[in-house]
Amino acid sequence: MLERIPARERRDLLIAWLAISIAFTLIFVRGVVTFDEFILLFVMSLVTVGVAFVLHELAHKFAAMRYGYWAEFQKDNQMLLVAVVMAALVGIVFAAPGATYIYGNVTKTENGRISAAGPITNLLLCIPFAALMLLSGGGFLALVGLVGLRVNAMIATFNMLPISVLDGAKVLAWKPTVFAVLMAASAGLLVWSLL
Repeated sequence: MLERIPARERRDLLIAWLAISIAFTLIFVRGVVTFDEFILLFVMSLVTVGVAFVLHELAHKFAAMRYGYWAEFQKDNQMLLVAVVMAALVGIVFAAPGATYIYGNVTKTENGRISAAGPITNLLLCIPFAALMLLSGGGFLALVGLVGLRVNAMIATFNMLPISVLDGAKVLAWKPTVFAVLMAASAGLLVWSLL
Protein backbone atom coordinates (compact mmCIF):
# COMPACT_ATOMS: atom_id res chain seq x y z
CA MET A 1 0.00 0.00 0.00
CA LEU A 2 2.86 2.43 0.75
CA GLU A 3 4.00 2.15 -2.86
CA ARG A 4 0.72 3.88 -3.80
CA ILE A 5 1.67 6.87 -1.63
CA PRO A 6 4.61 8.70 -3.25
CA ALA A 7 7.40 10.11 -1.07
CA ARG A 8 6.23 13.72 -1.58
CA GLU A 9 2.72 12.85 -0.47
CA ARG A 10 4.01 10.94 2.58
CA ARG A 11 6.09 13.99 3.50
CA ASP A 12 3.08 16.31 3.09
CA LEU A 13 0.89 14.04 5.22
CA LEU A 14 3.57 13.81 7.91
CA ILE A 15 4.10 17.59 8.03
CA ALA A 16 0.33 18.25 8.16
CA TRP A 17 -0.10 15.54 10.84
CA LEU A 18 2.62 17.11 13.01
CA ALA A 19 1.34 20.68 12.51
CA ILE A 20 -2.25 19.77 13.36
CA SER A 21 -1.08 17.78 16.38
CA ILE A 22 0.95 20.77 17.61
CA ALA A 23 -2.04 23.09 17.09
CA PHE A 24 -4.37 20.85 19.07
CA THR A 25 -1.75 20.31 21.78
CA LEU A 26 -1.66 24.08 22.25
CA ILE A 27 -5.46 24.00 22.66
CA PHE A 28 -5.32 21.14 25.18
CA VAL A 29 -2.70 22.93 27.29
CA ARG A 30 -4.52 24.81 30.01
CA GLY A 31 -2.30 27.11 32.06
CA VAL A 32 1.22 26.11 32.99
CA VAL A 33 2.19 22.50 32.36
CA THR A 34 5.37 20.57 32.86
CA PHE A 35 7.42 19.36 29.90
CA ASP A 36 6.23 15.78 30.58
CA GLU A 37 2.59 16.89 30.55
CA PHE A 38 3.15 18.76 27.28
CA ILE A 39 4.69 15.66 25.69
CA LEU A 40 1.78 13.53 26.94
CA LEU A 41 -0.74 15.98 25.40
CA PHE A 42 1.25 16.01 22.16
CA VAL A 43 1.22 12.21 21.96
CA MET A 44 -2.54 12.27 22.65
CA SER A 45 -2.94 14.76 19.78
CA LEU A 46 -0.85 12.59 17.45
CA VAL A 47 -3.06 9.58 18.21
CA THR A 48 -6.44 11.32 18.13
CA VAL A 49 -6.26 14.32 15.80
CA GLY A 50 -3.41 13.09 13.64
CA VAL A 51 -4.89 9.67 12.97
CA ALA A 52 -8.34 11.19 12.31
CA PHE A 53 -6.90 13.61 9.77
CA VAL A 54 -4.53 11.21 7.98
CA LEU A 55 -7.07 8.39 7.64
CA HIS A 56 -9.72 10.87 6.43
CA GLU A 57 -7.44 12.03 3.61
CA LEU A 58 -6.26 8.51 2.75
CA ALA A 59 -9.90 7.38 2.55
CA HIS A 60 -10.47 9.98 -0.19
CA LYS A 61 -7.30 8.89 -1.97
CA PHE A 62 -8.05 5.17 -1.99
CA ALA A 63 -11.72 5.67 -2.84
CA ALA A 64 -10.64 7.70 -5.89
CA MET A 65 -8.06 5.08 -6.83
CA ARG A 66 -10.76 2.40 -6.60
CA TYR A 67 -12.47 4.20 -9.49
CA GLY A 68 -9.21 4.29 -11.44
CA TYR A 69 -8.22 7.89 -10.72
CA TRP A 70 -4.93 9.11 -9.35
CA ALA A 71 -5.31 11.11 -6.14
CA GLU A 72 -2.79 12.79 -3.84
CA PHE A 73 -2.88 14.82 -0.66
CA GLN A 74 -1.13 18.18 -0.94
CA LYS A 75 -0.43 20.25 2.16
CA ASP A 76 -1.12 23.97 2.29
CA ASN A 77 1.78 25.58 4.17
CA GLN A 78 -0.07 28.85 4.72
CA MET A 79 -3.09 27.11 6.28
CA LEU A 80 -0.83 24.94 8.44
CA LEU A 81 0.86 28.05 9.78
CA VAL A 82 -2.54 29.72 10.37
CA ALA A 83 -3.70 26.66 12.35
CA VAL A 84 -0.67 26.69 14.68
CA VAL A 85 -0.59 30.48 15.12
CA MET A 86 -4.33 30.73 15.83
CA ALA A 87 -4.08 27.90 18.35
CA ALA A 88 -1.16 29.61 20.10
CA LEU A 89 -2.57 33.14 20.08
CA VAL A 90 -6.35 32.78 20.13
CA GLY A 91 -6.96 29.26 21.41
CA ILE A 92 -8.89 28.22 18.30
CA VAL A 93 -7.88 25.66 15.68
CA PHE A 94 -8.95 26.32 12.13
CA ALA A 95 -7.49 23.25 10.49
CA ALA A 96 -7.58 23.19 6.72
CA PRO A 97 -4.12 21.70 6.22
CA GLY A 98 -4.53 20.83 2.57
CA ALA A 99 -6.65 18.55 0.43
CA THR A 100 -6.65 15.34 -1.55
CA TYR A 101 -6.70 16.23 -5.23
CA ILE A 102 -8.24 13.83 -7.74
CA TYR A 103 -6.91 13.78 -11.29
CA GLY A 104 -9.37 12.80 -13.99
CA ASN A 105 -12.90 13.44 -15.17
CA VAL A 106 -14.82 12.34 -12.07
CA THR A 107 -18.58 11.82 -12.40
CA LYS A 108 -21.03 13.30 -9.88
CA THR A 109 -21.69 9.84 -8.42
CA GLU A 110 -17.99 9.00 -8.11
CA ASN A 111 -17.25 12.41 -6.61
CA GLY A 112 -20.06 11.97 -4.07
CA ARG A 113 -18.82 8.53 -3.03
CA ILE A 114 -15.17 9.65 -2.88
CA SER A 115 -16.18 12.66 -0.78
CA ALA A 116 -18.29 10.52 1.57
CA ALA A 117 -15.32 8.20 2.23
CA GLY A 118 -13.55 10.73 4.49
CA PRO A 119 -16.44 11.46 6.89
CA ILE A 120 -17.44 7.77 6.92
CA THR A 121 -13.89 6.92 8.01
CA ASN A 122 -14.14 9.44 10.85
CA LEU A 123 -17.51 8.01 11.92
CA LEU A 124 -16.03 4.51 11.98
CA LEU A 125 -13.09 5.78 14.05
CA CYS A 126 -15.60 7.08 16.62
CA ILE A 127 -16.40 3.45 17.52
CA PRO A 128 -13.04 2.40 19.03
CA PHE A 129 -12.55 5.78 20.68
CA ALA A 130 -16.05 5.63 22.24
CA ALA A 131 -15.31 2.09 23.43
CA LEU A 132 -12.04 3.27 24.98
CA MET A 133 -13.86 6.14 26.67
CA LEU A 134 -16.63 3.93 28.05
CA LEU A 135 -14.67 0.78 28.92
CA SER A 136 -11.31 2.04 30.19
CA GLY A 137 -12.53 2.80 33.69
CA GLY A 138 -11.59 6.47 33.64
CA GLY A 139 -8.26 8.25 33.80
CA PHE A 140 -6.01 9.13 30.89
CA LEU A 141 -7.26 6.37 28.56
CA ALA A 142 -10.84 7.58 29.01
CA LEU A 143 -9.65 11.10 28.14
CA VAL A 144 -7.93 9.79 24.99
CA GLY A 145 -11.17 8.01 24.06
CA LEU A 146 -13.25 11.15 24.62
CA VAL A 147 -10.86 13.37 22.66
CA GLY A 148 -10.66 10.83 19.82
CA LEU A 149 -14.45 10.54 19.70
CA ARG A 150 -14.94 14.31 19.78
CA VAL A 151 -12.24 15.09 17.21
CA ASN A 152 -13.50 12.49 14.73
CA ALA A 153 -17.09 13.70 15.17
CA MET A 154 -15.91 17.30 14.67
CA ILE A 155 -13.96 16.46 11.52
CA ALA A 156 -16.88 14.50 10.09
CA THR A 157 -19.42 17.24 10.93
CA PHE A 158 -17.23 20.06 9.60
CA ASN A 159 -16.52 18.21 6.36
CA MET A 160 -20.20 17.37 5.88
CA LEU A 161 -21.20 21.05 5.82
CA PRO A 162 -22.72 21.64 2.35
CA ILE A 163 -20.29 24.47 1.57
CA SER A 164 -18.21 24.97 -1.56
CA VAL A 165 -15.23 22.59 -1.60
CA LEU A 166 -16.16 20.60 1.53
CA ASP A 167 -17.24 16.97 1.27
CA GLY A 168 -20.85 17.73 2.23
CA ALA A 169 -21.52 19.81 -0.89
CA LYS A 170 -20.38 16.97 -3.15
CA VAL A 171 -22.30 14.31 -1.21
CA LEU A 172 -25.47 16.46 -1.26
CA ALA A 173 -25.14 17.00 -5.03
CA TRP A 174 -24.81 13.23 -5.49
CA LYS A 175 -27.45 11.88 -3.07
CA PRO A 176 -29.36 14.04 -0.53
CA THR A 177 -30.42 11.00 1.53
CA VAL A 178 -26.80 9.91 2.06
CA PHE A 179 -25.94 13.51 2.95
CA ALA A 180 -28.76 13.63 5.53
CA VAL A 181 -27.72 10.33 7.15
CA LEU A 182 -24.02 11.26 7.34
CA MET A 183 -24.76 14.77 8.63
CA ALA A 184 -27.19 13.46 11.27
CA ALA A 185 -24.74 10.78 12.42
CA SER A 186 -21.82 13.23 12.54
CA ALA A 187 -23.73 15.97 14.37
CA GLY A 188 -25.36 13.44 16.73
CA LEU A 189 -22.00 11.96 17.74
CA LEU A 190 -20.54 15.45 18.16
CA VAL A 191 -23.39 16.53 20.46
CA TRP A 192 -23.07 13.27 22.43
CA SER A 193 -19.31 13.79 22.84
CA LEU A 194 -19.89 17.29 24.18
CA LEU A 195 -22.41 16.18 26.84
